Amino acid sequence: MNTQFITDADGNKLAVVIPIKEYQVMLEAIEELEDIRLYDASKAEDDGGRITLEDYVANRKLKDG
Repeated sequence: MNTQFITDADGNKLAVVIPIKEYQVMLEAIEELEDIRLYDASKAEDDGGRITLEDYVANRKLKDG
């Protein structure tokens, strides 16, 4: 990665300058990682309340008698 630094008078790094294309690639990667994190969080919150169609039909037949 081609980076440049902006420094103060004492040489302390204050900011980073990178080419816009590299910045865009970084943003896309961050967005993708955020999507993955949200997906994983959603799966972890899944209470398992879903049932298969076959189970639904079988339960429905039992209820209808």
